[in-house]
Amino acid sequence: MNRRTTALLTALLLSSTTASAQAVRNHAERAQDRQEKRQDRQETRDDRGDVAELEAVLARFDSARSRQDAAGLAEVDSRLRTLLREELSEGHAELASDKAEVRHDTREIRSDRREVRRDGAAGRPVALADDRGDLRDDRRDRRDDRRDAQVEAASQSVRWRIAQELKTLAGVQTPVGLERKRSLIVELAQLARHEVREDKHELREDRRELREDRRETREDRRQR
Repeated sequence: MNRRTTALLTALLLSSTTASAQAVRNHAERAQDRQEKRQDRQETRDDRGDVAELEAVLARFDSARSRQDAAGLAEVDSRLRTLLREELSEGHAELASDKAEVRHDTREIRSDRREVRRDGAAGRPVALADDRGDLRDDRRDRRDDRRDAQVEAASQSVRWRIAQELKTLAGVQTPVGLERKRSLIVELAQLARHEVREDKHELREDRRELREDRRETREDRRQR
């Protein structure tokens, strides 16, 4: 076997191995994207439930205040403490998940860059164009995920501030204290509505990523 034949066989073997590895990675990404879409749908349902719950708490607060019902106002205080404890815990988990997605995106971008360099060195123009497209998509995904993490961090900061102020207002039933407490409940409800809008944004991202997955599947088949 001469050197030219050996080099050709080596190049073909490397190309096949690289394409196979890329197909495996794309399959894993598709599974992850489908899982994220299911999670985002569940978060949307949960956040809509939070809006309804906070609106109900506000209605109970207004009713108890109008009737000067001290026991009713104390129940509202207790319910707010429970809701905020749950929201802070969920927000912490969501922020950790968002940061993990950014780290995952960074790893994908590094892998994409390696694929682009290999395709260029091996003279595979079709694979090179496909992998450059993957790199653009993954960079956009990281921008979106960084934005999601920043939005969640800001929301968590607002929750923490409200929780701390409500602690100081627990049991306070003066007109000024009650009015401030109502303002904080309204702010919490507005934050919950904002999160529902963010959920819709994330679902749009999920649908775009699934479209990208289908495109990558077609590219994988073409490269085989």
